[in-house]
Amino acid sequence: MADLSVKIAGVEFKNPVIPASGAFGYGREYERFYPLSNLGGISIKGTTATKRPGNLPPRIAETYSGMLNSVGLQNPGIDHFIKIEFPNLKKKDTVIIANIAGSTVDEYVGIAKKLDATDVDMIEVNISCPNVKEGGAAFGTSCESAANVTKEIRRITTKPLIVKLSPNVTSISDIAKAVEAEGADSVSLINTLLGMRIDINSKKPILHNNVGGISGPAIFPLAVRMVWQVANAVKIPVIGMGGISTWEDAVEMMLAGASAVQVGAALFSNPYAPLEIIEGLNAYLDNNKISSIKDIIGKVQAW
Repeated sequence: MADLSVKIAGVEFKNPVIPASGAFGYGREYERFYPLSNLGGISIKGTTATKRPGNLPPRIAETYSGMLNSVGLQNPGIDHFIKIEFPNLKKKDTVIIANIAGSTVDEYVGIAKKLDATDVDMIEVNISCPNVKEGGAAFGTSCESAANVTKEIRRITTKPLIVKLSPNVTSISDIAKAVEAEGADSVSLINTLLGMRIDINSKKPILHNNVGGISGPAIFPLAVRMVWQVANAVKIPVIGMGGISTWEDAVEMMLAGASAVQVGAALFSNPYAPLEIIEGLNAYLDNNKISSIKDIIGKVQAW
């Protein structure tokens, strides 16, 4: 057995495979299939300051080699998570990452303050949310706004801080460097790409929200490219995601520079995907006589 453990921002993961936020909920449904302790970590459903019902349906649709979603961050709110879901998750012997979202800097800060008083292992900040006080542009689409929300959260928490980057930008590397400069301990990428489908019979968009995020295998090459660019631009660890479905995808993402990987859309068609990826990574390392998963991180040999 190879050593699959990795360390990110001082936090030890038994393996580098993490179900992505929004795809795994709080793990209760998946626990019927396997112990959550098999996983390297869990990034919980995106959590907001108060309960959110999410967007009106239809809000999920299949698309070519993936899916389109506009769920709208439906969740029971941070107080429910801390009181009900977190005590259950904390028993599962895996790293718990609290993914948070807000529409103002103050909302992010308020949620992070509450989490700082808990035993949650890490905070992942979703900066793909619209900043309602600045005209609705997502926090993650400019270096200034991404840096500002990171700085304000860093100011009030000692928790290891992951900033989840949006791919809907001109230069994701510049955004990564901006959040690194303001205290991010790690970055995770990529979040979904913005897309749209139209029903040719009704002439209406397939999603009630008109547009939504594309995830799944279709975006994997874009994710690999962005992870490679960011890993070469920052000194902090990178967590890679975006269309990872197999162990081969995970190896590729780690060669590009990811210290760990998150698995999202694949879970909807194969709930066992994380376990299959863990098993495949171990076999790959053994077959190539590599003793530690850390030895493949960033080892792509670019032309």
